[in-house]
Amino acid sequence: MQKILLIQTAFIGDVVLSTGILEKLHQFLPDARISILVRKGNETLFNGHPFLSEVLVWDKQKNKYTNLFRVLQQVRNRRFDRVINVQRFAATGLLTVLAGAETTVGFDKNPFSFLFSEVIRHEISEGDKWLHEIDRNQTLISSITDKKASRPRLYPTESDYQQVAQWKEEPYLCIAPASVWFTKQFPADQWAQFIRALPEGLNVYLLGARGDRMLCDAILQQSGRTCVWNLAGELGFLASAALQQDALMNYVNDSAPMHFASAVNAPVTALYCSTLPSFGFGPLSDNRHIIEVQERLSCRPCGLHGKKACPEQHFNCARMIQTSQLLATLPS
Repeated sequence: MQKILLIQTAFIGDVVLSTGILEKLHQFLPDARISILVRKGNETLFNGHPFLSEVLVWDKQKNKYTNLFRVLQQVRNRRFDRVINVQRFAATGLLTVLAGAETTVGFDKNPFSFLFSEVIRHEISEGDKWLHEIDRNQTLISSITDKKASRPRLYPTESDYQQVAQWKEEPYLCIAPASVWFTKQFPADQWAQFIRALPEGLNVYLLGARGDRMLCDAILQQSGRTCVWNLAGELGFLASAALQQDALMNYVNDSAPMHFASAVNAPVTALYCSTLPSFGFGPLSDNRHIIEVQERLSCRPCGLHGKKACPEQHFNCARMIQTSQLLATLPS
């Protein structure tokens, strides 16, 4: 029985996108014992995951390198046959090399890739077409599966569904208004304006982490609506996905909740402010919509990732998005 380790210790959205690898591996190697290594805080994404035999955790916040070598010892003790490294950073490259696996696979941009047994070129695009991240990830396993990427998938538990059942009794929308980066985050007053324009009586659930409660409270108060609920910090990752799954629509930024929606095939409307969906991290749900500023801005995009402030100090890439654009994706 083949033992495989997938390494993805980046942020949560990247981890969700890497779950497509788990789907494809299980499809082609149903008897393999598959494990995943993630950073501390992301392990709850895999509670009850049907294809995983183990979730290993690296605490990167405290005693980072001491904990790295502790994880390395765990990896070596398990004697994996194949280690697949999705990341391009030195620490995980070193772990991959020292894992003791017969086959080690990773991208050429990893500083230790010259020591991998299989080195995969990290391509941003094919000709004029930008590749989606799941297509890049698929190249790491195409030699043992096929070339078609599987969509990411999360598996909320029965407990997750029970936790959110009370919120599903009437039709509702979910809004995940926050982002780590200012220029990826649709402004609070514009979220509130959108909520005020919604049909009366439609429930709206504001989702996010505990640190997003203040933002969600501000949106709730500015909206002036009584059917808006601040659930930020009250739901775990899988419970949030379970709630998104049956929403009439989920409105999100270019951030992790967009990938949650994709991973349960929930309807999603993704708002892109400073970034572009063509960068390769767009929504993947069957029912998906992308909203961007309609005018062509010379300053957009201002980078591959979000920024802490608008470099031009006007934030037109968000401010010029119209409420009518959001309303247009609401099911009638």
